[in-house]
Amino acid sequence: MSTFDQLVERANARPDDVATVTALAEAAAARQAEHIALPLLTAAAERARDNALLWQWTGLLHRAIDQHESALAALNAAALLAPEDARIAQGRAQVALEAGIDAVALFDTAHRLAPSNGDVLLGRIAARVAVGDGATALAELENLLAQHPGWYAGHDRLVHLRWMMGDRARAFETLNRTADAHPQDGRLWRTLVVALVQAERYDGALDAIRRGRAAVGESALLTTNEAAVLSETGHVAAADALFTALPAQSDISVAVRHVRHLLRTGRIDAALPIIERWLSPRGPQRAMWPYAAIAWRLSGDPRAAWLDDDPAFVSVVDLADRVSDMTRLAIGLRGLHRAKGQHLDQSVRGGTQTDGPLFSRVEPEIQALRALIVEAVADHVRKLPKPDPRHPLLAFGRPDRPRFAGSWSVRLAGRGHHANHVHPAGWISSAFYVALPSETTAGGQSGWLTLGAPQAELGLPIAPARTIEPRPGRLVLFPSTMWHGTLPYRTGERLSVAFDIALPFD
Repeated sequence: MSTFDQLVERANARPDDVATVTALAEAAAARQAEHIALPLLTAAAERARDNALLWQWTGLLHRAIDQHESALAALNAAALLAPEDARIAQGRAQVALEAGIDAVALFDTAHRLAPSNGDVLLGRIAARVAVGDGATALAELENLLAQHPGWYAGHDRLVHLRWMMGDRARAFETLNRTADAHPQDGRLWRTLVVALVQAERYDGALDAIRRGRAAVGESALLTTNEAAVLSETGHVAAADALFTALPAQSDISVAVRHVRHLLRTGRIDAALPIIERWLSPRGPQRAMWPYAAIAWRLSGDPRAAWLDDDPAFVSVVDLADRVSDMTRLAIGLRGLHRAKGQHLDQSVRGGTQTDGPLFSRVEPEIQALRALIVEAVADHVRKLPKPDPRHPLLAFGRPDRPRFAGSWSVRLAGRGHHANHVHPAGWISSAFYVALPSETTAGGQSGWLTLGAPQAELGLPIAPARTIEPRPGRLVLFPSTMWHGTLPYRTGERLSVAFDIALPFD
């Protein structure tokens, strides 16, 4: 009997033992078994009505499975019992934010109780943006960074917020100025360089690398990013020299960038040994599978078909007749697109993406869509081929309750598209279409989903293995390690929902 099963047995035998029930809650959260612990935990909290910890754990477990209304009710009860508990206040505010409820006042309370907690400060910034007060959020973040120049997460958030709000000209201004004012702080240079590379501001990244190296000396991070930028900009020999000096065998991020460089320059045979060294269905090594797909296809390796070509890996499910009010859903989603531009580090081109977990919101139309999608994903999982411990999709158990690792909406304008990309930290990825321009349904393949074609920046002769026509109410599911993107279209609005299913616990 596992330790978890023993805790369940003890909690059933001693349901009023607070220590046992809270230990069960903690164990359930760690192994994605919240649904097993919640009935026992809720009953214990209702019997011991004055125990804030039990209510707090009840809220946290509900939150983990996207039951945010129940989570907020439990955390409200915990806050009434322990109004000065900073962690309860923070959890309550975060759950309200994720649920789509105005959480600014709740974060104010959490900040009063924990004034130096950076996560609380970032939560309050996000809450202001969520209610449409981006200007105040930016000003507050600027002021905080002036007081705390070494707050790296705050700098990163300011860059992303300015970019998303359309102020690209000033996106890196504060971080650049702070790095120059504190040149010995290597993490400031790291934050600046990574953000510039994400934004594809390659000249700026090379300048920051030069300045950072002059201030703090050589570092693997600076060299890795310099090599990647030189590769992206066509300086092959210079990139070769830097990659040769880097410890490719000890860092997956270095290995992936080296493989990208080798594939881009047509050296498939040199890339293959590095790829083979890093392949694993679990952990950060999952980032290498998309490049294995490319290299195997280009080299004629039969594992390319094993990795991506089974028809059961992709499902196309039409849910239009089960969505009660597609117009209301579209109106609600449009209201969430408050950004003025794409996110800094996402695949959207010519459009916007919502912030925060979409399926945690409590609006009825979003919860109804979530319920339909959970059912469709569970059916897709049941139909997958038999387990294969070597495969990045098939190496896992088949949960009855799929969990979301992220969910969002994308709104593309004319000429908008998704650049080809992957989500290797996820298990199953998706596209659900809500509204489409007439162009995408009038013949041709404008706006269609593509599967299997790598990033255009790699310049490789690999056409999509499959293209799928978008239709309102259509859901497409595919492995998260599979390259995917969309073909551009000329005019109109393309409104969709997307999500990643989390890797199962087992």
